[in-house]
Amino acid sequence: MNRKVIIIGSGPAGLTAALYTARANLKPLVLEGEQPGGQLTITTDVENYPGFPNGIMGPELMDHFREQAKRFGAECHFQHVTKVDFKSSPYTVWVGDKSYNADSVIIATGASAKMLGLDSEKELMGYGVSACATCDGFFYKDKKVLVVGGGDSAMEEANYLTKFASEVVIVHRRDEFRASKIMIDRALNNSKISIRWNNTIDEILGDRENGVNSVMLKDTISGEIKKESCDGVFMAIGHKPNTDLLDDVIDTDEFGYIITK
Repeated sequence: MNRKVIIIGSGPAGLTAALYTARANLKPLVLEGEQPGGQLTITTDVENYPGFPNGIMGPELMDHFREQAKRFGAECHFQHVTKVDFKSSPYTVWVGDKSYNADSVIIATGASAKMLGLDSEKELMGYGVSACATCDGFFYKDKKVLVVGGGDSAMEEANYLTKFASEVVIVHRRDEFRASKIMIDRALNNSKISIRWNNTIDEILGDRENGVNSVMLKDTISGEIKKESCDGVFMAIGHKPNTDLLDDVIDTDEFGYIITK
């Protein structure tokens, strides 16, 4: 069956596109991807979205997005696109062995959390290493956790984790944060939060049976390495665009972002 519009991705951009194309009676098909709702489903209070003066939880906001798009006829499938062919119209989009054709394809694949690239990080992902405080914070009640990063995401994760953890340590490779002032102030004024300036994580220690028990911190100035005990490590060091499936299909820059023309 040939579709008029297929939308790859279901974050705010994808579902906004779904809303407008559905209202135009184009009957869009939304292929939601591995994380329906996008990054907002793993955030806490959204305080800067118009219309919600008291803020709203990210997952709840995305539920509103989805229901509004579906109300006008958008069709949402929990499927992950594995391949595309844009050489000629109608364009082809594959989900495994199944293919869809469309006159237009809107790419709204968003981004995923960046990781440090440590072997120990990969080994312990889900066993004390996480990139989602709202998903896993509850498991660290009365425990000590580390948050890696220096932007708004790191400040937000750290503040959220103080609802559960007894101690939150922000590990940052520089001597100042790049986050917004309001987010920095919240972190610095929270008695549960402390900072390890000019440090990076060299290794995460633990095992899958007992989880994370400590990390090796490396001073970015002196090179000194020291051990710090903790029960969990949360990554908040930015995001990588989800454009791997577009390799050799659409032009991207050195970071993987689509080049618009």
